[in-house]
Amino acid sequence: MHSLNFEEIVDRYYPMLYRFAYSLARQEADACDLTQQTFSVWAEKGHLLRDETKVKSWLFTTLYREFISQKRRETRWPQEDIAEVENELPCAVTETIDHLEADQVMEALHALDETFRAPLTLYYLEDHSYDEIAEILDVPIGTIMSRLSRGKKKLQQTLAERLDRTGAKALPFRVVKGGAHD
Repeated sequence: MHSLNFEEIVDRYYPMLYRFAYSLARQEADACDLTQQTFSVWAEKGHLLRDETKVKSWLFTTLYREFISQKRRETRWPQEDIAEVENELPCAVTETIDHLEADQVMEALHALDETFRAPLTLYYLEDHSYDEIAEILDVPIGTIMSRLSRGKKKLQQTLAERLDRTGAKALPFRVVKGGAHD
């Protein structure tokens, strides 16, 4: 157990950590987020540190690792203004979303190849994480992410094709609100 409590550690190291975070992130909000995340990790794992003299270096190392992780995430999944990529968004039929019955969606899901059906079912219907799905299906997490993305597109295409046969109008998918994971 540490002789310093959480509040004392925050009071002592927050200004230094914030300055370091700001020098890395170059944005006030991002620096605040990094600093807060660092203290969140400390609250969760700080008790594991055996040498109290290493608190400062542990906090700075953790902050730096959080920054690197954040940059990797931004590289893998860049955030873009919706107006800039609006034309790239897939289309869905408004009537599909408003009037589609669960059995119709399930029928379209069952029409997909097992390669895509299993990850979609586990993620959207069973609420498993990417890691859990990768473990269940015994495939790498990157493969799971790819199959989910491609499977969603195939499911949307299948549903759109079925609605095209009924003469429904297609509108951009982005207008649809709600959904567990989107």
